[in-house]
Amino acid sequence: MLILSEAQARQLVGIDDAIEAVAATFRAMAKGAARNYPVVREGVGLNDAVFGVKAGADVSTPFLGLKAGGYWPGNMAKGLGNHQSSTLLFDPATGRAAALVSANYLTGIRTGAASALATRALARPEASVLGIIGTGGQSPHQLACTARVRNLTRVHGWDTSAESAARFRETVEALGLDYVAEADPEAVARAADVIITVTPSQKPILQKAWIRPGTHISAMGADTKGKQELDTALVAAARLFVDEAAQSVSIGEFQHAFAAGLIGPEALTPLGAVLDGSATGRHAADEVTIFDGTGVALQDLVVAELAWRKALESGAGVTVDY
Repeated sequence: MLILSEAQARQLVGIDDAIEAVAATFRAMAKGAARNYPVVREGVGLNDAVFGVKAGADVSTPFLGLKAGGYWPGNMAKGLGNHQSSTLLFDPATGRAAALVSANYLTGIRTGAASALATRALARPEASVLGIIGTGGQSPHQLACTARVRNLTRVHGWDTSAESAARFRETVEALGLDYVAEADPEAVARAADVIITVTPSQKPILQKAWIRPGTHISAMGADTKGKQELDTALVAAARLFVDEAAQSVSIGEFQHAFAAGLIGPEALTPLGAVLDGSATGRHAADEVTIFDGTGVALQDLVVAELAWRKALESGAGVTVDY
């Protein structure tokens, strides 16, 4: 079995590679060649931690595996990231464990890649002003990946921590972009062409009245029952796209509008179907589009499998008898 450290995973998988790998697995999902298995996600009962396991397989590549990890809110005080996870890959032909890959960076980059794909497919071509709601550890990945698919000129950011929003300035300006740290999320919404929400919120942050016609929103924070970043009226009025419909209406952003009967399954278009040309994306310049990025197992597995393949080619990692 090959073991890859956090530093090695970061070195092996770049932004463009991650975007195209996630696009490939979304297309495989749309064709029925890849499937996510039911998610396990539970409170640990210690240190307010949440732990989960996501698994799946893509028979077209092929790959098989799982990612295990979660959120430990007290980790920052210990000098560790709050999000901790690892991916275990298996040989799909034999079931033997093939690789153990540190997945903290890979989780960030695959999440950024998913929202970038949604922006590439759904945002207006001229969209150049990005709004980010939530400027924590995920925000640099969101920014870097979005900058690969749109010619950004300015970024507006907001966070419940004004200090975090201010610190984000360095990340934005390192890309040569203008940055505005806003006092509230309404100001971000009214300024942006593309909005990314990436928070752990359990109540709506963005309201329908704030969103300009033609805006694209990637809602990336909701991955657990009860989480919510968008007003249900906003969801009900927009065209809706998902990484996976079953997760979206159970643990994703669209769970609330679905439970309230404001939307049905027919309203949800898989992003993979847009990417492979079997479904249409944006219909009109003034349409509001929303992508619900719940984070599926196949995203984690495809970037881990990419790291594993590149490691085999370059000789990176440590091989152990298992």
